[in-house]
Amino acid sequence: MESAPIRCLINDRDERIDPATVPSGLTVLDFIRNHLRAPGTKEGCKEGDCGACVVLVGELEPAGDRVRYWPVTSCMMPIAEAAGRHLVTVEGLDVGGPNMAQRLIVEEGASQCGFCTPGIVVSVMGRLVDGGSPPPTAGGDGPRSDALADDVDRALSGHLCRCTGYRSLRSATRRTFEALREHAGVDGLVSAGELPDSFLEVPGRLRDLRDAAATGGLDSAAAGPAPATPWVAGGTDLYVQRGETLPAAPVSSLHRVLAGRPEARGVRLDGESLRIGALTSFEELAQDPLLRARVPAIPQFMDLVASWQIRTRSTLGGNLINASPIGDVTILMLALGAVAVFEDLGGAGETRELPLEALYRGYKQLDRRPGEVLIEVRLPDLSASDRVHFEKTSKRRWLDIATVNSAVRVRLGDGVVEDARVAVGGVAPIPLFLPEASRALCGEPSLDRLQAALEAADAEIAPISDVRGSADYKRLLVRHQLAAHAATLLPALDADATYRAVATA
Repeated sequence: MESAPIRCLINDRDERIDPATVPSGLTVLDFIRNHLRAPGTKEGCKEGDCGACVVLVGELEPAGDRVRYWPVTSCMMPIAEAAGRHLVTVEGLDVGGPNMAQRLIVEEGASQCGFCTPGIVVSVMGRLVDGGSPPPTAGGDGPRSDALADDVDRALSGHLCRCTGYRSLRSATRRTFEALREHAGVDGLVSAGELPDSFLEVPGRLRDLRDAAATGGLDSAAAGPAPATPWVAGGTDLYVQRGETLPAAPVSSLHRVLAGRPEARGVRLDGESLRIGALTSFEELAQDPLLRARVPAIPQFMDLVASWQIRTRSTLGGNLINASPIGDVTILMLALGAVAVFEDLGGAGETRELPLEALYRGYKQLDRRPGEVLIEVRLPDLSASDRVHFEKTSKRRWLDIATVNSAVRVRLGDGVVEDARVAVGGVAPIPLFLPEASRALCGEPSLDRLQAALEAADAEIAPISDVRGSADYKRLLVRHQLAAHAATLLPALDADATYRAVATA
């Protein structure tokens, strides 16, 4: 049960947290500040937007010899999820003086009020701890490569700085990556004096916690969720919507409940299916080699969804069960033909499979039975004949909620579309699969066939006017996004002619 003590490492300290005195739903941010009295982790928006609360979370990899770290917004992580992990605040990066990232932020004048600085330092060091930042292709004195520039933007993507601006922050981050590019990773940073020696002991200490849990020690994880408590996966929407109540209540962390279920996380090939665990994060989807081999643009698709620090928290299952009509990953999964696999954790452990388009019955209404938890998602494997594209229109290009989003998967054979799946968000009360538009795309690509698909889509959607745009505007966006899909996925169509045909229709 989630009433078991929570054992974890925070910086260099072993922590044993009693849910009888500390609610399991309390955020890591509140625990760090109010219980540990570590004020370097700041409370800003408390909605995951500002990055002031970023900490590193380290998790022992299955082999047990390495800890994988990633930055997270601690304002949306329940302390229950810390079990068996290593949490690192800015205080935990202390090496007896400022580290390289801190020194260069000062040199570049990249900190004025300083409120945002600790979280930025944590993200920059987190990218290096995880072995990030490839060396520039032109050498240390030459222009930075695109890969290095992308790495800088990735590290800073989840941070707001209203005083300093980003030129000096980018410069400080770039100089940090260039100076430490030969020392990336825990061992290298420790040897360079940029990371405390205690990091070298963390794998062994986390193995001890894991072994204690496996043998049924006091801090062992629950076999199932506590009764009548909310289930939390990433929490990136739940803690925004219920941020006043969840931190004071017990919760069942699915990461903890399903800790012994390897199928609940990660991507694996099973015959002709790809099986993706429901607890797989957006960032893990973006970086998984199986998915990248089949959908090479998936890192770019995920970049449109959220910042790096949110993508490390948000989960596939959470996005599907949240049932938002504009859930970005939900729309992508609909286009890929996903099947949801549920398991009854409160009963006999029975499993049930359901095509994703059948899951959504109405606004925030699901075909999910009491006690059922989404364990994994099954996709038909993609071949070299399959092509996938994702489009999103929002008020901002990055880090914003979609006005309309869409995804299309086509299977090509001898220049003919043998099969297609079209999914659209923001135009109905539910994430919407468009069967008629999908069928209309099949056959030899032509502007007439595209026009038929556009007309079918227009008949299948039912947008409403709201703060994100009028119904007419959303219909127009669907037309233009489907034209963009066609121009990208169907080489037989002339892109300029495609856009002109849609614009003048």
